[in-house]
Amino acid sequence: MTQLVSECDESELSRSAIVFSPHQDDETLGCGGTIIRKKKAGADVKIVFMTDGCRSHSHLISENELKSIRSQEAIAATQMLGVKQDDVYFLEFKDGELDKNQDAAIRKVADILCREQPDEIFIPCYEEAPADHVYTNKIITSALQIYGKKVVVYEYPIWFWCHWPWTNLIGSRRQILNFLKSSCVSSLKLLKDFRCSVYIGDVLELKRTALEQHKSQMIQLISDPRWLTLDSLSNGEFLECFFQDREIFRRYIFLEKN
Repeated sequence: MTQLVSECDESELSRSAIVFSPHQDDETLGCGGTIIRKKKAGADVKIVFMTDGCRSHSHLISENELKSIRSQEAIAATQMLGVKQDDVYFLEFKDGELDKNQDAAIRKVADILCREQPDEIFIPCYEEAPADHVYTNKIITSALQIYGKKVVVYEYPIWFWCHWPWTNLIGSRRQILNFLKSSCVSSLKLLKDFRCSVYIGDVLELKRTALEQHKSQMIQLISDPRWLTLDSLSNGEFLECFFQDREIFRRYIFLEKN
């Protein structure tokens, strides 16, 4: 594995890519601006949703109904990003259960890699909770071993942003201390790992429009205070982290097997 440091240029943006998203909205949050820029540069971009997203609000709506809603929202969002419906895969593993389906998921992802043969892949960053994000990373890297060809890997952060100083300190003294400890680790990771960026300042509004298509995550489909939205996390500060001028990545090369 070779560590790289730089900002992506137009030639890199034009390379083919597959974006692997644990849930319907992670693709837009983590690298929606980059997808838009890559499509504008003429790149072939596929998006793979690993889970069915059926549990985000299953305490208020049936899992089957939510699965259908999130699938339709994902298609609307990816079209806003410039990706055609035919270029979107739904693997439909149950939300929250990727860890129980690793072998089947690795086989499906390896088949997709062999079929599409991308220059680049985008995956959630390593060791980032929740579990579906962790196992998406593990499943894709295991599938790359089977695929065996050179690929540039971009890891994108999501819940990394839910730390001080990007969000305010809240809670008891003990909770704040624990929060600060995890935030220090998070800040060090920013300096150490996320050293590649893509400028998205000129496509921010389009990224925001794409995210709005994930209505079940952005507004209350049922008028009930228990229906949490992305904007309700840390008084909106978490969500705004995804609308900076640059998306950042941990980038490395997965080398071809001899």
